[in-house]
Amino acid sequence: MPWNFNDSSPIYQQIMEHIKLSIAVGEYNAGEKLMAVRELAALAEVNPNTMQKALSELEREGLLYSQRTSGRFVTDDSSKIADLRNNLANEQIDWFITKMKQLGYTADEAVEQLKKHIDKQK
Repeated sequence: MPWNFNDSSPIYQQIMEHIKLSIAVGEYNAGEKLMAVRELAALAEVNPNTMQKALSELEREGLLYSQRTSGRFVTDDSSKIADLRNNLANEQIDWFITKMKQLGYTADEAVEQLKKHIDKQK
């Protein structure tokens, strides 16, 4: 997944969101070791301090953990990863509902539009 940053929020928060999404979709698996901070920073083309801040925040949230001499790892807690995935899905649903309301759709009409769209993609 490419690292795309914008001016909408601090870079470290965007890094966090990128890594969360990568965990939720299985790009980073439970228990998997992450690259070193400097390697990740180089890959994302950000300052290592910015990457360190993002990873530290993800540790505080319990999505990553450190082993002193071995590096950082994705949590082994599959329920935490499932919760993350559900939370990310709910954020998208909230965004969709908000946009549909702005367009003047009722909840039932929004669901109907979504069903039609899904049926077209089958």
